[in-house]
Amino acid sequence: MSAWIDQVRFDSQGLVTAVAQDHLSHRILMVAHMNREALQETLATGEAVYFSRSRQRLWRKGESSGHVQRVHEIRLDCDGDVVLMQVTQGGGIACHTGRVSCFYLRWEDGTWQAVDPVIKDPAEIYANQAADGQATVSPAAHAASLSPLPSRSPSLSQPPAVLGRLADVIAQRRGADSEKSYVARLLHRAPDAVLKKIGEEATETVMACKDGMPDRIVSETADLWFHCLVMLEQYGLRPEAVLDELMRREGLSGLDERGSRQAQARQHGEPGAR
Repeated sequence: MSAWIDQVRFDSQGLVTAVAQDHLSHRILMVAHMNREALQETLATGEAVYFSRSRQRLWRKGESSGHVQRVHEIRLDCDGDVVLMQVTQGGGIACHTGRVSCFYLRWEDGTWQAVDPVIKDPAEIYANQAADGQATVSPAAHAASLSPLPSRSPSLSQPPAVLGRLADVIAQRRGADSEKSYVARLLHRAPDAVLKKIGEEATETVMACKDGMPDRIVSETADLWFHCLVMLEQYGLRPEAVLDELMRREGLSGLDERGSRQAQARQHGEPGAR
């Protein structure tokens, strides 16, 4: 057996506690167990694989629900008996109840209160399927569609961190002298000022794509993203809200997502909702 796995202290049943944590928000999503095979499969595929104690079999998170956990980083605690995984949660739903996290109950006034909303009805998630975790992992069946665990996980978390830092700087510029700060100048004007800039930058990004110039495409996209961050600050929003929405949509069909938004628009009588 490889030396690295010998450092993991599996209990008398051959299991180790495994904690899944959102790699952006650091919120604890769920706690399960792994045996040696599950841990090895997780490392080999880059997707979380657990061991079901009740069914005595391996199960890949999301096999039934479609809410697969993409693993960015795995850590072992000082005692070697707890594995912590930084993951991206497909669909933004980790719990079989249709919530973001399994930890949705909070102790309040002498009882446990459900404080997190149901994102998606479990009946819809598991329609015509067994409960999440019942299916057995078949490495051969999934090998073609799975990519290996990233070897440079720190770089994966860098883009969101950069967006957050830029948002912080933009927020600080709001109170600056508009004669000395470009951001302050945009924010001190009517919202149309930054919205106009977004339109201009979007057009320039499209033209760069039409010209087929990679360096210019990157540069113009950076300008567009920057002005979108200014726009979010204008309306009191953070880039994390956009990232959360993208994570919520992960694992969902684009056509289904579009249909859902059109249905909501029709419900509110918005123009163009058809």
